[in-house]
Amino acid sequence: MGDASEFEPLQVHPVDLNEDMLQAILDLTSDGIWDWNANTGFVYRNRGWYAMLGYAPHGLENSVLTWENLIHPEDFPRVMQLFDDHLQQRSPRYLAQYRCRMQDGSYTRIEDHGYVVARNADGSVARMIGAHRSIEDKQRLVEQLEQRNKSLEAIIDERTRELSRVNQQLQVQLQENRKLAESDSLTGIANRYRLETALPLECERAERFRQPLSLIAMDIDDFKVINDHYGHALGDAALVHVVETIKRCVREGDLLARWGGDEFIMLLPNTPVTTAQVLAETIRFELESLAPVGDYQVTMSFGVVERFADEQKTGLLARADQALYRSKIVGKNVISG
Repeated sequence: MGDASEFEPLQVHPVDLNEDMLQAILDLTSDGIWDWNANTGFVYRNRGWYAMLGYAPHGLENSVLTWENLIHPEDFPRVMQLFDDHLQQRSPRYLAQYRCRMQDGSYTRIEDHGYVVARNADGSVARMIGAHRSIEDKQRLVEQLEQRNKSLEAIIDERTRELSRVNQQLQVQLQENRKLAESDSLTGIANRYRLETALPLECERAERFRQPLSLIAMDIDDFKVINDHYGHALGDAALVHVVETIKRCVREGDLLARWGGDEFIMLLPNTPVTTAQVLAETIRFELESLAPVGDYQVTMSFGVVERFADEQKTGLLARADQALYRSKIVGKNVISG
């Protein structure tokens, strides 16, 4: 055998290809190739075009009507508009996706595109060629992906709603826990922790805005006698009744807290000592309506003070406690400042 370099490659020029050779080449192409001679109305379609739709090769009439009759009725107006736009040179090419009826009556989705390759002297179309290919698998994959995305979105939406519900439940639980942490379990009013948290803030606010801040320290007189003679159950009941009476006198913005045992403190923002003394007197008067515990009439002693400039919570609490102590010394059921 001679050297391969001695052989020259076969050169074929388009002018050497007759119509039969061109059609033979087109028939070897797997895509659906079509060739429309607009002057004669003849449409040549290759074997791939027929195979894609399940027809025998060249089993349909070679006219434009054959193609039009295969387009799904719902897609027909849109496809014709796209086709006419190219024929009238309103678009550089014809490209459409539509459903095409197969031999068994079902529809497959295809992508069809073509170009006008020759025009007559008057500008009308002389010849147009194009091809269509199946996009069924691609479309099915797209639909599967869309369905999967919808499923994922539904899952995400459900998880989001679930997280929102859980978050709301957590917020409710946190509020409940905060309430429990800051409330007295017996009387339901603020506890010592809540007062110790609020008092420094109120001192800062009073200092910042130069507003008065007063405290009322209250203590049930001879409460130990009630517990010793009538038991802790009646003693607890007396505490609850006392708190209910005091709460009727609490104004909006005031804070009533159980400081410990039978001692209570009322925090009165933006309140001068004169107003606080009147409030203490109102409470003392209201307590007189309480039913006795056995032979014992419940009364309270009070210490009322107003915050000094630059005074911190420790000093303010100490002065309120000292005022309360003076009330105890002078006979109880009295108000000292």
